[in-house]
Amino acid sequence: MRKKVAASPVVAEVLDFFADWKRADAIVAHWPEYSPESLLHTVSELLQEGMLEGSRQRNAREDSRTKALRKWKAWNPAASFFHLSTKDIYADQVTPEEIAYVEQLAKEHPVPLPLKKYPGARTIGLPRVEEAGDFARVLRERRTWREFAQRPIACEGLGKLLDLSFGIQDWEHVPTIGRLAQKTSPSGGALHPSEAYVLARRVQGVAPGIYHYDAGGHRLQQIRRGMTASEIQKYLAGQWWFRDAAFVVFVTAVFARNQWKYDYARAYRANLIEAGHLCQTFCLTATWLGLAPFCTIALADTKIEQSLGIDGISESVIYAMGAGQRVPGAKAGEMGGGGHDKR
Repeated sequence: MRKKVAASPVVAEVLDFFADWKRADAIVAHWPEYSPESLLHTVSELLQEGMLEGSRQRNAREDSRTKALRKWKAWNPAASFFHLSTKDIYADQVTPEEIAYVEQLAKEHPVPLPLKKYPGARTIGLPRVEEAGDFARVLRERRTWREFAQRPIACEGLGKLLDLSFGIQDWEHVPTIGRLAQKTSPSGGALHPSEAYVLARRVQGVAPGIYHYDAGGHRLQQIRRGMTASEIQKYLAGQWWFRDAAFVVFVTAVFARNQWKYDYARAYRANLIEAGHLCQTFCLTATWLGLAPFCTIALADTKIEQSLGIDGISESVIYAMGAGQRVPGAKAGEMGGGGHDKR
């Protein structure tokens, strides 16, 4: 529901009282120190605000998302609380005030160094990589780009990128378990909960629109026709510096795949971590192909999920990445990823 309601501490006791199904008037006998009118009025207001649920309303109010969340039973409340409370927190636009806030923050409190040291500890020097091989070059050249040329990307390039980042490379039969997919990135239990959706704008041979990437058949399945730069900007929470990318990939998590095996809330982390694995593979592959990749978790979650036709509970968007052609002479951004401040 994502609704905030201010109330006194005693309301928490009322909600706890109705943790199991009870008649509304049972509260009168439970709290004789309060007038029946005030107690029943409180119950009525809580019903109106959606904090309590009436038995007659239960079936009518239970939508597909509520039903899907019930399947999270083994992960509740920890994983579902985190999942729901961190959705849709970004504004539609990145304001000058937000940028000024970060600049002022850096002046008052220097950016934390990404280093940890142990003064006085015995140290052992290690040799550095000297050879100029392709693998080391790609790793060192990976950056987040915020400027893209208007030239389209070849369909062949998109195909390679999707295949090496998200495609199923092989299948392995595990006795007593079944057939498990093998990809270029690791996955807990080889369950691969992630799906990839492509928002194509400038890809040769691919009409602008939204597509699902079939990881087994290595093909695009069209969900919707049409895609504009302004739509991409809205999906990415107002980050205008990514709007001219040739395409964007949304990575989602199909939670039932992990819930099948892992019946504890910590497994929610696997979906986030595996999206990170996929994204790094994507960014490195794009760099190898000479493209300009980026990634961000600043997303308009519900807007994206509605466009993809998913409910945000059984399947939810986790990460976004994309790429475009490099602008001749331009340099990649110095920051490691996309996003904007949210105080």
